[in-house]
Formats: sequence, C-alpha cells, structure tokens
Amino acid sequence: MQIFYYFCSVKYEINRAFMAKKKFLYIFYLLFVCVSSAVAETKWDYLTWRNEIRVGWGDQLFESLMWHNPTSITTTMPEAWSQTYHENYRHHQHLWAEYQYRFKYWFSLGGMVDVSEVGWDDVTRNGKGAELSRSKAHYFYNVVIMPTIRFTYLHHPNVNLYSGIGLGMDINGGTETNAKGQHTEIGMAANITVFGVSANYKNWFWTVDFGGMYALRDANTIYMASSRIINVGLGARF
Repeated sequence: MQIFYYFCSVKYEINRAFMAKKKFLYIFYLLFVCVSSAVAETKWDYLTWRNEIRVGWGDQLFESLMWHNPTSITTTMPEAWSQTYHENYRHHQHLWAEYQYRFKYWFSLGGMVDVSEVGWDDVTRNGKGAELSRSKAHYFYNVVIMPTIRFTYLHHPNVNLYSGIGLGMDINGGTETNAKGQHTEIGMAANITVFGVSANYKNWFWTVDFGGMYALRDANTIYMASSRIINVGLGARF
C-alpha cells in the first residue's frame, strides 16, 4: 500500500512539474511572439522612406603623404644652374554625393560620385636656391563614379550602423601628361566603408564613415590608396 501511495505521489509531482513547464513554455512563446512582432513592426514602420541622398567631405591623407613640398632645395650649385621644383601643394580634399535606394531595412543599393584635386606651383630656382620663376596653374584631379552597396546591421529610428562597398572607375586628369602624352587616364576604383554611423532627425541625418578609397590603372600607376579614410556627410530621406 505504501508503494502504491509512493508511485501516486511521484506521478502527481511529475504531472505538476510538466504542467508548470508547459505554462512556462507557453508564456515564453507569447513573449517571443510579442517581441518579434514589435521588432518587425519597428523595422518596417521606420522604413516608410526608400530613397536617400547625401553629400559630404573626405580627407586626402594619402595624397598629402605622397605629394608634398620638397624636403630640400639645392643651394650649393653655381647660379647659372637651375632646377624646377613642385612647391606649395594644395590638397582640396574629397567632395562626394551619393544616392541609395533601400530594398530592405538591412540592404540598399545606389551610386556615388567623388571628386578630388591636388594643385601646386612649379618653381624654378638657380643653384643658390633663389626663385627665378613661378607657375601656379598646375594640378591633377580624380573623378570616381561607382555603384555602391550598403549593409545595415543596426536599424533604429535614431541611429543606424552599417558597412558598405563600391566598385567602379576613376578618371584621372590635369595639367600633367603621362609617358604617352595623355592628359587623361582611366583606371579601376573601389571604396570600402568598414564602419559607418548615421544619426537621424526626422527625414534629415548626418553620417560619419571610416574606410578607404583606392584607384589605380596598374601596379605602377596608383592614384589613391587608403584615401578618404574619414568621411562626414549630411543627407535627406524620402
């Protein structure tokens, strides 16, 4: 008889534990459905806009390291001797504009145009370093045109975090000529956004991107390498 009561009590405890577990799973399921619905509604509620336009500025760190004033000027030669130097470099930074169309809250596709320029003076000096002549109208430019893809991994009404990539072409030109006497060359271009953040206010937003832009014609002709490391932009969504 005691054994019978023992098995009955064990069965009762098992049933009670099972019912408690069942209630817990049911509550957890309801919470999961509610949270999932809220998140889904949040994502799509804030995706009332599909189009995004922004303009911005980027640095020319690579250009400033590659093209800079001469470290030394010859002053120990006869005055009749002369040499022309590139001096007074002017780095005009990157100016760019981009359009994006958002297909999903996490994926958008668009295009970008980026323009940058570097100018300098050609200064002719004699062997003692004295300036004989100066010509200021010397420069080169890069115009980059490319489609871009962006992946947003944090979508929030006030803040977005994203990464992206772009591949296209670079048009390099200016006052200088290459070995073939050409003023304009066309090469490949790529832009990588390793990390980007946007802060939103209604339909307006500002962005800060960290990455790099690259452009080259071949291994011996490099126009940009890790240029535009930092970008800041201002845009509108509609």
